[in-house]
Amino acid sequence: MTSSAPGPAAGAPAVRTLTAAEHLAFIRSVTERPGGTASFLQTPAWAAVKPEWTSESIGWVVTDAGGAEQVVGAALVLYRQLPRVRRYLAYLPEGPVLDWSSERLQDWLEPLAAHLRAKGAFGIRMGPPVVTRRWSAAQVKAGIADEAVRSLTDVPPADRSQVGASVVSQLREAGWRPQSVAGGFAAGQPQYNFQIPLVDDAGEPRTEEDVLAGMNQQWRRNIKKATKAGVEVEHGSTSDLKAFHELYAHTAERDHFTPRPLRYFETMFDALGAEEPDRIRLYLARHEGDLVAATIWIRVGAHTWYSYGASSTEKRDVRGSNAVQWQMIRDALAAGAHVYDLRGITSTLDSEDSHVGLIQFKVGTGGEAVEYAGEWDLPLSRPLYKAFDLYMRRRG
Repeated sequence: MTSSAPGPAAGAPAVRTLTAAEHLAFIRSVTERPGGTASFLQTPAWAAVKPEWTSESIGWVVTDAGGAEQVVGAALVLYRQLPRVRRYLAYLPEGPVLDWSSERLQDWLEPLAAHLRAKGAFGIRMGPPVVTRRWSAAQVKAGIADEAVRSLTDVPPADRSQVGASVVSQLREAGWRPQSVAGGFAAGQPQYNFQIPLVDDAGEPRTEEDVLAGMNQQWRRNIKKATKAGVEVEHGSTSDLKAFHELYAHTAERDHFTPRPLRYFETMFDALGAEEPDRIRLYLARHEGDLVAATIWIRVGAHTWYSYGASSTEKRDVRGSNAVQWQMIRDALAAGAHVYDLRGITSTLDSEDSHVGLIQFKVGTGGEAVEYAGEWDLPLSRPLYKAFDLYMRRRG
């Protein structure tokens, strides 16, 4: 998901507030380049999905000798107020969108800190969209089978990113604090994701046949079984969100997690759908009229995400979940995406861990486990940041 924002034209950029239109124009300029993308959590529309936070669009701008201004980076900032104090944690989820390959990140981060401090922030939390390491599906599968392996970090990666290593090094030197916790789930977004590359090493699009061949035998068998059983996958509209949510609530009860309310998904569809016509889709898998699986798909440029999913306990043998995933993957290929992102996994490979089942489901797609730089904090007021950290630890 590494963004491909342009570097500054000349000199260090300054930071100012952007209008939503300026912010969206910059995101569009990024996604117009080959492979260009940004997290959907960094689009201006995402602010509407998080009404419990106040928000601001900001941009890094440079001005040429003639006085013309160019936006060279952007971010959605979410502000969470401290109890009884008009001071804020400034949160940039999976952002900002800027030139992370820079060897002088301080030129970007110092004006960010100055701007947010002036807005009343006591601290900043951000999640650089920068990959640090990758592991193949075969490596993950072998790690699960090896009793001596307990974590992805016990397995030598297939790839280490020089840009990722540079970002981590520069953040540490600048006083930023990593927020990773055991297992890979930080306070906000997951540090470890599972993704299917939709282009080859030369950047050429993969075919459906190639992606399917990369899956394990069980996945291919389940896709065929769903087709033979007559499972049909279709796009839904906002009027179908109620049916999706009923199945999602059923899934939450079965799998023991707290579901989001229906209104959350209605707001998400209204906000993201209004921003771009193909930003978000609802998929419904039916068998003989019964809804057996439903999912939400999001796309920004060359990156597509499986965002939410639900499945019925009944009729699991018709493999609706595999059918709907395969349709989303096919549609991501058709849209020209470079990545299909199955989102978060933990780093555990312990076969006794309850999270391993989810990892095994995703590993069957034949993709790769990806480690991001994680979330990082910069205290701007150490006493207030310490009080906030204590408050959050007590809540957790």
